[in-house]
Amino acid sequence: MNLFSDIRSLVLTSLEALQSNGTLSKELDFSNVTVEPPRDSSHGDMSTNAAMVLAKPAKMNPRLIAEALCSLLENDSRIISADVAGPGFLNLRLKQDYLTSIIPYVLNMGINYGRSDIGSGIKVNVEYVSANPTGPLHVGHTRGAVFGDALASLLDFAGFDVTREYYINDGGAQVDVLARSVYLRYLEANGQAVEFIDGTYPGDYLVDLGEALKNKYGDSLVDKPESEWISELRLFSTEKMMDLIRSDLELLGIRMDVFFSEKSLYGTGLIEDALADLDAKGLIYQGILEPPKGKKPDDWEAREQTLFKSTSHGDDVDRPVVKSDGSWTYFAPDIAYHFDKVQRGFDQLIDIFGADHGGYVKRMKAAVSALSNEKVSLDIKLTQLVKLYKDGEPFKMSKRAGTFVTLRDVVKQVGPDVTRFVMLTRKNDAPLDFDFDKVQEQSKDNPVFYVQYAHARISSVLTKAKDAKIIIKAGSFETLKHPNEIILVKKLAEWPRLLELAAKHNEPHRIAFYLYELAGDFHALWNIGKEFPETRFFQESNPELSAEKLSMISAVQVTIAAGLTILGVTPIDEMR
Repeated sequence: MNLFSDIRSLVLTSLEALQSNGTLSKELDFSNVTVEPPRDSSHGDMSTNAAMVLAKPAKMNPRLIAEALCSLLENDSRIISADVAGPGFLNLRLKQDYLTSIIPYVLNMGINYGRSDIGSGIKVNVEYVSANPTGPLHVGHTRGAVFGDALASLLDFAGFDVTREYYINDGGAQVDVLARSVYLRYLEANGQAVEFIDGTYPGDYLVDLGEALKNKYGDSLVDKPESEWISELRLFSTEKMMDLIRSDLELLGIRMDVFFSEKSLYGTGLIEDALADLDAKGLIYQGILEPPKGKKPDDWEAREQTLFKSTSHGDDVDRPVVKSDGSWTYFAPDIAYHFDKVQRGFDQLIDIFGADHGGYVKRMKAAVSALSNEKVSLDIKLTQLVKLYKDGEPFKMSKRAGTFVTLRDVVKQVGPDVTRFVMLTRKNDAPLDFDFDKVQEQSKDNPVFYVQYAHARISSVLTKAKDAKIIIKAGSFETLKHPNEIILVKKLAEWPRLLELAAKHNEPHRIAFYLYELAGDFHALWNIGKEFPETRFFQESNPELSAEKLSMISAVQVTIAAGLTILGVTPIDEMR
């Protein structure tokens, strides 16, 4: 049940009637017609832009369309009035029994309230985290991990067939550096003094790997040339670091469906197959790129290269796929990896990258467009930086990690629920300040507390009602008369629409925003009860009145629980 969808259907039916009677022309596209909450709630319960978006193609004054539409809508039993505002917006006021009909529906659906089939089983691959397996996950990875996991859950809730995927970057030179770093820790475990140079990783997190290597090989690798141990240590180190990364993700309740190894692309023909596909489409050629815009680098050398004609699919410049020494560029395995996704039959791809990967967006979109013959879409979401604060100061770096604050550090400080919710309190492409003190305050300024407190407050009222043997049941809801009660009911009705918008735009932060607003409407009504006893949810002398109010707040609790579950946050029945 989606009240906004229902009224939009009514608007569309009315527009078709205007076409039938000749008021509107037949060849009109209604896809941009929306029904949404008005910007000012005093203007009504819902608003439609129908007249505004149809005026130009219909070659009519928008007010004339709005007035004609108004007369039809007012004939519907669900609508009290329809008023034309400004140049042609149409504001609708709905009958209360129609608005409150959402309450029993929510209670019947439980936490499945808002679940939809707009995804129609479309196969979506959501790739997120994908950190180099050279160290524990840091706070930047944490934001991408939470965002990706919440987005995957949201899309699943909206009816998509979702695969969660992690791309293991184990095919590049950084894994050689990891192997050398672990070898230094191995030497250290064997009593030798070591020095971390040449970009090796100094973090204490590799100490355990050095000990594990000693337990496996004793001192047999000491003083051996690199050629004898580098291959084995690449595999050993990568497996151990991926075990660490998996355990880090488990702290946030994140489990992947697929771990895809970059290394599996090399020597298997997968890169060659992907480039052959592009070559067959006339998109691989030998050419010379223009020098970078601006000041030409001193080492710039115009030379012929093997290029992917990515400009044919929206990129700014064609991209090299083979280096001058004949090896693949970094872009080549990325093309092959996404070719593999296309071959696996996904209809949509979503990649979640850190903000420093903004330069990859156009080239990857071009690659997927070319590889799929423009049939598979790729949406790349960039997650901006997270700044950590504690005691009013930037949070200190982790000694164990060596150079950064780890995911484990953050979760240890505030727990997984707070970590997940706070990471979603800003849109993914906006910077985020994470203040360890504020996120543990019991105040309105702490969004996760504010939302969970609403859930817990409702639990306490329902427990009290249960002890008094008051049965929660749907009624006519005519007793819900206070304006703040109606505000709360209308906010409940927005949930299915909000979910569809969030899924359509791949924006799970909308859920966190909505939950904060819903909690705020509930807390406001709670506080009004101190001054107006008739609004209190539990009325001992009037069980029938109590039943309706308790049904309303039960529906609020169900909706909060549904939203928190999508975000991967635990609904709390009792605050400690």
